[in-house]
Amino acid sequence: MPARVQAVRPPLRVRVVVHDLMQQGYVYHRTEPEGQHFDPRFEPDLSPAEMLAVGVFGGKYMTDCRQEFPASWFRAAKLCHARHDPKLNWFGVNASKPLSYWVEKGWIHPDDPRGWFQWYCRYYSGRRHEDDARQIARWKAIARHAAQIRKNCTKGDLSCRRRQRQALLHWAYDSRRI
Repeated sequence: MPARVQAVRPPLRVRVVVHDLMQQGYVYHRTEPEGQHFDPRFEPDLSPAEMLAVGVFGGKYMTDCRQEFPASWFRAAKLCHARHDPKLNWFGVNASKPLSYWVEKGWIHPDDPRGWFQWYCRYYSGRRHEDDARQIARWKAIARHAAQIRKNCTKGDLSCRRRQRQALLHWAYDSRRI
């Protein structure tokens, strides 16, 4: 019987140094290929590029972070460097709280000062971090909003609970399919 050979993937370790408006000199390493090897409890519907393309966070998010992530993420992104513009959101409504709210609640990890979406972009791009389990638990908890839409809206009625649907998009749940 011939011996079985198991392919071993070489370790990936890409060093990233961040220089943007909120972080100067923050260093992390990408140890997984982009979009792969997620925690099995974490199955987002949308990639960061897809989220930026459909319109999230009023276009204000990530306007100064282009150097950190692939240019392809920004080709179709709906961004507005000047201000938060709810018209750029898929559902055309504001479904965001100010960053100060998230800081006040203690939900911001110092390594990701912009919050969950920054964590997700870095996770998607291959970073694994001490905060992963907490952020994945937060992501899972948001699913209750999808359940409320299913309970209170006719399937496919995108005019029903638009703010809640937009908030789900902010968490990589594709509420347009509900």
